Amino acid sequence: MAYDQADVGAALPLPPAAFHILLALSAADCHGYGIIQDVEARTNGALRLSPGTLYRTIQRLLDDDLIEEPRKSSSLKADPRRRYYRITPFGMAVVRAEAARLAELVRMAKGVLRVAPQS
Repeated sequence: MAYDQADVGAALPLPPAAFHILLALSAADCHGYGIIQDVEARTNGALRLSPGTLYRTIQRLLDDDLIEEPRKSSSLKADPRRRYYRITPFGMAVVRAEAARLAELVRMAKGVLRVAPQS
């Protein structure tokens, strides 16, 4: 699938669950329960995806071509009974753009908070 920066920009901003799922998949193919565990570990338990949220979000990411179900997982520990997901090149471009967008928001907030008077 060919895409350009306008396509990437149209996918932003990502909902938090989608952002975390894409981050989890940026490291390796993973199944649903593995994604839940990765997100919980990455956020130190601050974000716990319910199965309903996970699979609704996965369906949206599949529909938007941000992830795919590979015919065969590249994971060495792949369990054939599980459905695995993989981030697409477009999904990787979108998650990188979202990370840059969030970093810019944090940079702007730090600038404002540095000059804001203390109460």
